[in-house]
Amino acid sequence: MASGHRTRTPLAGKSVLITGAARGIGAALARKAAARGARVALVGLEPEELARIADELGPEHLWVEADVTDADALAAAVRRTVDTFGGLDVVVANAGIAPLTTVMTSSAHALARTIEVNLIGTMLTAHAALPEIAQRRGHVLLVSSAAAFTVLPGMSAYCASKAGVERFGDALRLEVAHRGVTVASAHPTWIDTDLVRDTEAALPTFAATRRQLPGPLGAYTSVEACAEALVENLESRRRRVFVPRSVGTVAALRQLVTGVVAEKVAMAVSAKRVPQLERDIAALDGREFGTHSLGARRRGGPAA
Repeated sequence: MASGHRTRTPLAGKSVLITGAARGIGAALARKAAARGARVALVGLEPEELARIADELGPEHLWVEADVTDADALAAAVRRTVDTFGGLDVVVANAGIAPLTTVMTSSAHALARTIEVNLIGTMLTAHAALPEIAQRRGHVLLVSSAAAFTVLPGMSAYCASKAGVERFGDALRLEVAHRGVTVASAHPTWIDTDLVRDTEAALPTFAATRRQLPGPLGAYTSVEACAEALVENLESRRRRVFVPRSVGTVAALRQLVTGVVAEKVAMAVSAKRVPQLERDIAALDGREFGTHSLGARRRGGPAA
């Protein structure tokens, strides 16, 4: 059964494919999976970083350059992994971007690209890997976010994409349970990564808003702690991972978090904060993604 209660499946000897593995959560998770004896395929768009991490992990690991919005490139990455490791046990759809915009200040591209990378990229990653995962009764981990069930101004496209990832995973779990495949979604809050640091450096108003959020919704978690929670899921195969764990309470109470009363409070704050936020955005002079984001481009430039 694909339930949250099952015997552990040790990673030793398993093969694991991770997207967005060049930095941040993906790179830290790759290191932890390798430390538990897994062979890791690192997939992403920064070949120098991927090669450096693969070299650090050792010769039994590999890296593949691929864009998660390119179905053919993902299929090739899965083939390379299977050819090298003999099969695929676990896939982690981790690649993601976050635009530095409100809907009013955004280009159409930034909105669409966020959905394309975060949601469609996750779906295509699962699609490419599932035939091989099913052969080994393996595990799929989709990296969503606490943004799947909380909202902030400036995060409209990101929240939409991550809510989509959660729902996609819940439906996928039902589709593949009879094949012995398990599916989980991970819901971190603010992890100390380039993506979050870039956003807060670019948008001081956003950073100030984050610091005023209550409890786990405003707290930073280290990349190491997040990766530890995720690697634990690769062995426990539970249906949800919350980082920090207290975010699970927020998820359970999501109707309160996004309900009428909470929204009235948020509206009062947003009425002051959004004009400030949009002034921060205007000061970026057309830059819509963080410095380290592979969605980064100026308006009218080529897609990353």
